[in-house]
Amino acid sequence: MSATAPAGPAQGFLRRRIAGAQGPLVGLIVLCVAFSLASPVFLSLRNALNVIDQITVLGILAIGMTGVIVIGGIDLSVGAILALATMTMGWMSRDFALPFPLCIALALLAGAAAGLVNGLLVTRARLPAFIATLTMMSVARGLANLTTDGEQVVGFPDWFTRLSTVRHFGVLSITVTLFIALALAATVFLNFRAGGRSLYAIGGSAEVARLAGIAVRRLTLLVYVMSGLLAAVAGIALAARLDSAQPSDGLGYELDTIAAVVIGGASLAGGVGGIGGTVVGVLIIGVLHNGLNLVGVSPFVQQVVIGLVIAAAVTADTLRRQEG
Repeated sequence: MSATAPAGPAQGFLRRRIAGAQGPLVGLIVLCVAFSLASPVFLSLRNALNVIDQITVLGILAIGMTGVIVIGGIDLSVGAILALATMTMGWMSRDFALPFPLCIALALLAGAAAGLVNGLLVTRARLPAFIATLTMMSVARGLANLTTDGEQVVGFPDWFTRLSTVRHFGVLSITVTLFIALALAATVFLNFRAGGRSLYAIGGSAEVARLAGIAVRRLTLLVYVMSGLLAAVAGIALAARLDSAQPSDGLGYELDTIAAVVIGGASLAGGVGGIGGTVVGVLIIGVLHNGLNLVGVSPFVQQVVIGLVIAAAVTADTLRRQEG
């Protein structure tokens, strides 16, 4: 009799998710070692907390993007939806003097509504996800500018900005804690709930998933709604950190978000990915930006480096699928 019982389906599924994050995790460790040798400041607690603060917005966006990429989709509109949400919140507060919690709720509603439109364009209008979300990227960015005629909104309530600036127990702010809680909840959903497993089935083959009785259209719609909602949450976290909202918020974030998910081991072909790997990918992006800043590398060179890392991650994914 063997000493250990065979792993059940749930255990095997989780082990595959963990295994998929091992490669990026090794890369993260190598980066940390390299930057710690290059800069004595890198391993300080203050710098570590700074990195965590910097990745919070990207991390929240990447959680939603993970679900989208797992089903074989793409969402190019998350940065623009982030801006739409922050401007909706600022506009309602400044021009209509609504209670600020209600302004936050309306910002979340705007993000979810934009995600719903994305989902309907993909599932009902049958547009390719690239085209549907590219359209929403333009529309949401335009609406973000229209709300205040392109002007930024500043001066939010003190309690709101403290969500991002006050470190409880000297370590975690509310916004960072929210990111961690969302990551844990998404991990449980993807790994241990039937709906989460269904997303992988859709990414593997939407037609096979449909024939197996999975509500492909409904789940696809929900994934895009959640992506839009989480983009709004990320926008609220960004506004709390900056104490302002402006139409240019989130510009270019969609590329970093997709990069983080792909670097974390997700496949752009769908059916592969996980929150653990995504968090590692987000950390890699954050550590790269932070470490390159500490050693004095130009922001323009940083863009080149990030681009090369993305290319390497996509190439590795392509080779892995060819071998499979």
